[in-house]
Amino acid sequence: MARKLNRDDWAREALTVIGESGLGAVAVEPLATRLGATKGSFYWHFADRAAVVDAAIALWEHDHTEGIITAVEQSRESGDTPQQRLRRLLDRVIGDHDGDRIELALLASADDPRVAPAMQRTTERRIAYVTTLYEEMGLESGEARARAVIAVSVYLGHLQLRYGSAVLPSGAAGRRHLDLVARVLIAEAGPATR
Repeated sequence: MARKLNRDDWAREALTVIGESGLGAVAVEPLATRLGATKGSFYWHFADRAAVVDAAIALWEHDHTEGIITAVEQSRESGDTPQQRLRRLLDRVIGDHDGDRIELALLASADDPRVAPAMQRTTERRIAYVTTLYEEMGLESGEARARAVIAVSVYLGHLQLRYGSAVLPSGAAGRRHLDLVARVLIAEAGPATR
């Protein structure tokens, strides 16, 4: 007997499809086929395609932003400094390639009315979190936010470079590159120079 599917199973599979083929590829029948389920099972959990897309986007927001922030913040309990937490964050989002294709596919659909609000919330949440880390390092709020915008931009740029070209190094060279990125983004703060 096949296992019983829940809403998260359908949403996770829709998210996988988004990462593989884009938002437009999410459709009820192919999802059911991928999960070895019936369309009836789908409609038990969702009213329509839009509802599963919304659930997938909500899952992405949670897992790829709140989940990562929560994991990084757990190191605070063991005494990690803000610099160490920012490094952990960089390791997770630049060094770990899990979910990158999903993010790129959602960015490609950022003008979709279902995706746009989630992208806005997620971007603002990420910037706010990194701003907090920079403030904990001693920066005033304006400078902290400016640096946070740069840090999030570096992450988004790495996504584009990872899949759009062969520019980024891998292996040991990739680790050295990540160390350089971390040194630049975590460098001692002072007033911005012109």
